[in-house]
Amino acid sequence: MTHNAPNSLQARDIASVVHPYTHLKKHLSEGPLVIARGQGVRVYDDSGNDYLEGMAGLWSASLGFDNERLVQAALKQMRQLPFYHGFASKSHEPMIELAEMLLKRAPVPMARVFFANSGSEANDSALKLVWYYSNALGRPHKKKVISRIKGYHGVTIASASLTGLPNNHRDFDLPIANILHTDCPHFYRFGQEGESEEQFATRLADSLDTMIQKEGPETVAAFIAEPVMGAGGVIVPPVGYYEKIQAVLKKHDVLFIADEVICGFGRTGNYWGCQTFDIKPDIVTCAKALSASFLPISAVMVNEKVWQAMLVESEKIGTFGHGYTYSGHPVPAAVAVETLKIYDEIDLVGHVRKVGPVMQAGLRKLGNHALVGEVRGIGMIGAIELVKDKKTKEAFPGIGSAGGLVAKHAQNNGLIQRNMGDSIAFSPPLVMTETDIADMFARVTTALDLTLADLRSAGEFKG
Repeated sequence: MTHNAPNSLQARDIASVVHPYTHLKKHLSEGPLVIARGQGVRVYDDSGNDYLEGMAGLWSASLGFDNERLVQAALKQMRQLPFYHGFASKSHEPMIELAEMLLKRAPVPMARVFFANSGSEANDSALKLVWYYSNALGRPHKKKVISRIKGYHGVTIASASLTGLPNNHRDFDLPIANILHTDCPHFYRFGQEGESEEQFATRLADSLDTMIQKEGPETVAAFIAEPVMGAGGVIVPPVGYYEKIQAVLKKHDVLFIADEVICGFGRTGNYWGCQTFDIKPDIVTCAKALSASFLPISAVMVNEKVWQAMLVESEKIGTFGHGYTYSGHPVPAAVAVETLKIYDEIDLVGHVRKVGPVMQAGLRKLGNHALVGEVRGIGMIGAIELVKDKKTKEAFPGIGSAGGLVAKHAQNNGLIQRNMGDSIAFSPPLVMTETDIADMFARVTTALDLTLADLRSAGEFKG
């Protein structure tokens, strides 16, 4: 790290940039890791050191960090039409083609597509559409939306309210009104003694039913969930969970919003996480891998009943008063169109089905490590949870202390991982090979061993 040099990139960063999800005070002394370029499933810092990217950036660089077809798609579109908007019935071909492609690939029949720029904006828009829908149906009090503890849906005021993580709420004066949080479906942490996974799922569905009845079904409009929780710790739902949850929602006429921002486009071994878990949503949000993260773009798909309500209400008002300058921006849209074509041509889902079991087997092997209490995952997403005591599941004091050590040792060993507290996430580029996966696990094993030595030296682990 050369951030003490006055004109270094590190020093310039410290003097000018506010970093997301960063300890701002520590950053002033420690400085950033400056990434200079990417190639394949690796990135390179400004000193030329290479790193295997175990997180695909932010769960998102599905095709890795260089793809000439996507570069050329962006260049071609920038020369032809670098910007136009969708306001007041204006349109352009990339936006139209991408909407058609998404509707064709949707997990269940969908009617229309609205474009935004990030997963946060997509989920924020979905919340607004739920309220718009209820008003169109003459249900002015049916406005509450239920999310889940540890769910992650973004960081705008509304989407951060849907997010069920304390640090996204603390001192931001969140959540806003009409947002509720039900149980986290993490069997390892919240299952009761002697309870099966299915019994746990039944208890959670009953708890949701009780919450809706207590609030009043006439006040509850929607439920939002990631098929697999991402930033909350890569939590795979227990057996029977979504079947039971959806029965409760149907009983009370509550819409289901599927947040496919992380799970969409092959991550779980199907094109959509909804298909992996047999979810039948009314609204689907997606982003990240929609453009392989080459450019910012997101989408909200709505089914026919939501679309018909939007028509009714916009006719009453005289306009649909929602949208962004960059909704369906032609350059990201053109890149997304090319991305989806590449997914089809290389059979990305087929590749995930081939290498996903290899990754899951590697994860399960890590379960034998002294620090690892639980292993969880599906397809090309997973996590290990570090514990002080495997038998009692006792966590380390100072949540994230052990996880932070693993992430630090991994980075020093040329592997970028992310810890959410003491859970270490794995979400590599979907194009990773079996050789890359073996390399990833070799490096994380080294990081775990070094962390174990650190903890023993500090007297924090005696096992």
